[in-house]
Amino acid sequence: MNTNRPSSRVAAEIVTVLARCCLGLLFIYMGLNKALDPVAFLKLLRQYDLTQTPLLLNFIAAALPWFEVFCGLMLLLGVAVRGTALTVLLLLAPFTALVLRRALALHSALDIPFCAVKFDCGCGDGAEFICRKLAENILLMLLAGWLLAGRGRQFCLRFNLTDPGR
Repeated sequence: MNTNRPSSRVAAEIVTVLARCCLGLLFIYMGLNKALDPVAFLKLLRQYDLTQTPLLLNFIAAALPWFEVFCGLMLLLGVAVRGTALTVLLLLAPFTALVLRRALALHSALDIPFCAVKFDCGCGDGAEFICRKLAENILLMLLAGWLLAGRGRQFCLRFNLTDPGR
């Protein structure tokens, strides 16, 4: 019996591990950017009109960056990858919707082409063109979905928390 894996499967596994690490590093980077300048992040959050309750807004500004760092570390280390991928996907979907809503408002208010809309979305990278940011977020959601589907088991400390064999 041939125990060698086809080279395409090995390549897919390597790409998936790299994708998991890149997604983890990106979340760590973006979370730290926000966490290290909480006042600037709070100012950006206010522009989204998420809530009128200052205490809740302050809590979001203080907790969200560290939660992103935590998720990034979990992905990087390969701990609870599927659960973390689901969490990342559940974070990215509303973030993307909020960014899109704000971009549509700016597009309408400024009367400029949609892809020419540029603003600091609070993601940690500064001002970006909206079409690039939306494409980036969609790619990140696809990567999270790929991991959620059970890919990326290689080089994990513990892929599933509930499966004692893994």
